[in-house]
Amino acid sequence: MNYSENIHPVFDQILKREDKEKLLGQKSRVIWCTGLSGAGKTTLAKNLEKALHNKGNLAQVLDGDNIRSGINNNLGFTEADRHENIRRIAEVSKLLIESGVITINSFISPTNIIRQMAMDIVGEENFIEIYVNAPLEVCEARDTKGLYKKAREGKIKNFTGIDSPFEVPVDPDLVIDTYQYSIEECLDMAMEYILPKIQL
Repeated sequence: MNYSENIHPVFDQILKREDKEKLLGQKSRVIWCTGLSGAGKTTLAKNLEKALHNKGNLAQVLDGDNIRSGINNNLGFTEADRHENIRRIAEVSKLLIESGVITINSFISPTNIIRQMAMDIVGEENFIEIYVNAPLEVCEARDTKGLYKKAREGKIKNFTGIDSPFEVPVDPDLVIDTYQYSIEECLDMAMEYILPKIQL
């Protein structure tokens, strides 16, 4: 059965993104933070959301653990499931930016192919890729969630950086070395880059 025959989009009949951006006084963008577990993605994303809010901007954080406890709670960590995880997130992000909202995404998104798929869905012109960089040994030493210990013990399979690869972004918009700078300095770097991109 061809279900697409029964789908009738009404994109041309609803308010445009530009109408919502004008209402909010901002350009909506997807800020995609990628990096190893423990690199500081969530910390940066939370602080970015607060900093933008304090400047009068409407932003929403989509974080890996939050998403996997809800809309993606049926997915594991196989290659296929990781792909589907990011595909769904990108589609949700697209809906949010069409609503005029600045979306701050915090996901390992470990391969260039997966990140390119996300960018293709969202649109390159809407996509700001931030590589939140910290070496594996630093992330493992932090081990804020105890995940590296479990991965080393074989209790977690397909864990990025241990038995599943992480590919460094080829050409990110911004690299933030969280192992060299304080959170305040990292936030300043991010805000300096982002603010001009969201001005109407």
